[in-house]
Amino acid sequence: MPSTTGQDGLKAGGCVSPQLRIGYLVPQFPGQTHIFFWREVLALEAMGHEVHLLSTRMPPEGLIAHSWSQEAIARTTYLGEVRLIAATATLARLLPRGLPGQIWREGRRFAQDVAVTLSAAEALNRHAAAERLDHIHVHSCGRAALIAGLARRLGGRPYSLTLHGPLSDYGPGQRVKWQGAEFATVITHRLMEEVQQQLSGALPPRLVVRPMGVDTEDLRRTTPYQPPEKGRPLRIFSCGRLNAVKGHQDLMSAVRQLLDQGVDVRLEIAGEDDAGGTGFRQDLETHLRKLRLQDHVKLLGALDAQAVKAKLLEAHVFVLASWHEPLGVAYMEAMSCGVPTIGTDAGGVSELIDDGHTGKLVPPRDPSALARAIRELAQNPASAEGFSAAGRTHVEAHFRASLGAETLVDEILRARG
Repeated sequence: MPSTTGQDGLKAGGCVSPQLRIGYLVPQFPGQTHIFFWREVLALEAMGHEVHLLSTRMPPEGLIAHSWSQEAIARTTYLGEVRLIAATATLARLLPRGLPGQIWREGRRFAQDVAVTLSAAEALNRHAAAERLDHIHVHSCGRAALIAGLARRLGGRPYSLTLHGPLSDYGPGQRVKWQGAEFATVITHRLMEEVQQQLSGALPPRLVVRPMGVDTEDLRRTTPYQPPEKGRPLRIFSCGRLNAVKGHQDLMSAVRQLLDQGVDVRLEIAGEDDAGGTGFRQDLETHLRKLRLQDHVKLLGALDAQAVKAKLLEAHVFVLASWHEPLGVAYMEAMSCGVPTIGTDAGGVSELIDDGHTGKLVPPRDPSALARAIRELAQNPASAEGFSAAGRTHVEAHFRASLGAETLVDEILRARG
């Protein structure tokens, strides 16, 4: 059984660590939800380490929304070009290492993944050798993890993984991806249990529970939170990619119920669908028109981080109605800004929001329960102020972006001996 550490990871103990040259691999970087990765990169660099950004390919244009996106693109080496002839030659080099047998056991989909990632694995090795990288960390357990695993089998650098959601979200071949890693971080205890059950016998020597985090120094209030006032519209803000599992349609339905009950509501939703605006957004717009919410709900598209912060500071309440959510950076950002937060008791959200203390949890896919929670908060200013203060304190103590960077460095140094 691999060893694990608790939620706060390892501590540096005040010692000055040697400078590391870290390859930091994120699929389709920089996308609309990638602010966490950028914060962690900045934290690693503030610690004195050299970070080399790597990715598979750029995201669609409509998802490149942050003020730092162009800087990140200029710094990123993209590995995603598929070169089938080169891949065939690379596969021949892997024959003595037993990979064909593992491909056969994992099935056809995994074989396809191997075929399209072999040339990227070679590109990763060339870059790692040229830049003298010490370690590759992969913020994914999808094809990006396979790229790092294949690169290692081809004589490349040691690598590690972070799991951000259920294993089923990241494709086949998980045992192959994990068993070659030096360590892995997992963002919640719930996901850790899943990993240990499903991948027993193929896990790296160390597993660490380490949630993602936010920049609590930037995401803070400069003026006290002001609860909603009687007779004034209730300002609700939500932020998350436009996908059915984020539950924006349920939040819209809850807004319709509130309006019908005489509660004046204004809802703004930041985020875009994975197609850059031509996908699930159209379903949400249809739902909005069906509910006659054009004067009360706005879809803002993908916003830069500072624009999201400005919206949070204007809001009376933050609501995200996800059907399942591994943890939720959007919740953290709202709580860090002292915005009373309502979420769903889905996935690992309860490891972030303590229902009735740091925020409010309702069942997923239940617009009526969501409407009740919003109405109760709007009618109870003392409760809203309590959630504002408690949420900020909790995130500041346990979900700072710097904690992830510190854990990553500690584990790399531990692996190096």
